[in-house]
Amino acid sequence: MSAMPLEQAGRLGPHLLSRLPPAVRRPAYDRSKLKPGMAHIGVGAFHRCHQAEYTEDFLEARFGPWGSIGINIRPPGLAETLGRQDGLYTRLIREGDRMEARVVGSICAVVDSVQDTASALAVLARADIHAVTMTVTEKGYCHRPSTGALDLGHPEIEHDLAHPHNPRSLPGLLVRALELRMASHGRPLTLLSCDNIPTNGTILGTVVRTLAERRGAAFLKWVDVNAAFPSAMVDRIAPAVTQADRDQVERDFGYRDEAVAVGEPFRQWVIENRFAGPMPQWDLAGATFVSDVEPFEHLKMRVLNGAQSTLSYLGVLAGHEHTCDDMVDPLLAGFVRRMLMEETLPTLQPVPGIDAARYVEQSLSRLRNTAIRHRNHQIATDGSQKIVQRILNPVRERLGRAEPVTLLAVPVAAWMAYLVRASARFGRQWPVADPYAGRIAAIADRIGDDAAALAGEILSIDAIFDPALAADAAFRSEVGALLQGFLGTEPLGCLRRVMEGDSSLSKSTAKPLS
Repeated sequence: MSAMPLEQAGRLGPHLLSRLPPAVRRPAYDRSKLKPGMAHIGVGAFHRCHQAEYTEDFLEARFGPWGSIGINIRPPGLAETLGRQDGLYTRLIREGDRMEARVVGSICAVVDSVQDTASALAVLARADIHAVTMTVTEKGYCHRPSTGALDLGHPEIEHDLAHPHNPRSLPGLLVRALELRMASHGRPLTLLSCDNIPTNGTILGTVVRTLAERRGAAFLKWVDVNAAFPSAMVDRIAPAVTQADRDQVERDFGYRDEAVAVGEPFRQWVIENRFAGPMPQWDLAGATFVSDVEPFEHLKMRVLNGAQSTLSYLGVLAGHEHTCDDMVDPLLAGFVRRMLMEETLPTLQPVPGIDAARYVEQSLSRLRNTAIRHRNHQIATDGSQKIVQRILNPVRERLGRAEPVTLLAVPVAAWMAYLVRASARFGRQWPVADPYAGRIAAIADRIGDDAAALAGEILSIDAIFDPALAADAAFRSEVGALLQGFLGTEPLGCLRRVMEGDSSLSKSTAKPLS
């Protein structure tokens, strides 16, 4: 059976499920009988490629009241895309020349609360919602990356302290929802972070409890008893969706889908087995429940995510657009492999059932997938929120053992160069999206070409850099020398010297841009 004519098919929706072409996998359960049991905040492409698909697999294995209500609290709104399609969307898996399409039905409703969080609060307070998962990116937790503490000076937190019934932040939204649950039915709630933050459950619990404490001791005690914050490690590469992806679904399968999600074949989900009430049996779909997530998350964040961040900054400096382009550059690919094998792996704990060296090779192979067009600038977004767990924590651990960090200093300096080159002083070479972009641009505009002074000022931002790390003279010197090279007319010249074992980077003669 070929794809149906467009004039007959139209846009994806419940009416279309029984008419999908055989090449598109459809829900293997009666979706009309699906009832919600949880909510998800941040229904972006990654969630649709990961947690929502795990839930779909679980529902197919053991159907029950575990549909998810998607909640969108940030632009762009989803009412005209995912919401209009009744939560249905097409998930495309790509690897090389192979593509596999599947319509996922586990999101049974969508609430768009961009302008007003009242509808989101109504969902989160429902007695039949037992769990809330979330993918809101690292900056959504309004925490200080260097410590994990709630940033009480964050504009959204300041607003929520003044207007607790009309929250803007994720912590404020969750605290208000817990208040409403305590006041109405009192049922417990599991809050499961699915963002790339080390000990993400601990950080989520910290920011929620810090805000809850401001509402009184009795409420904080109720939260401690009735809310659980398990940690989780999630993994699947899911780049931003393009118009070409949506057009391909229409061209190949004969219907329009405005909520397409694209991902690689690999996926992994490791969840701390610590819940406040009923939870979906995601282990039936391949997830792993463990008592300690930390070894898994360190492996993934420091290896896969560390490689992604490193390649994104170096890739932009080299003029490449995508990660797969970076991986065919012998200099970049060779460097990132050496960095991981020589300096990152020795910082990792043993992970049950996983050979770390093989994991490195598997991760690099995934990054070479030419069918996944993951843009360097997209990965570089919000780097100040990512660099701590991916790069700085292993740097700090190695320095504490008096071990060299020559290779790990490279992505630190490359991240600085990426933001500095976006400043007016350096010609605004590309637009950037980072909470600290403005502050670093101001430093660059004030200091100019003095790379050592630039590095020192940026290292003094204690919300990102641990003061002890910033005070390490050898590390400051190494980063400063690398930054001088990355700001020069041949930004990757210093990387070649690192690969050649040149220890005299501080004597670099590369001319800075001016």
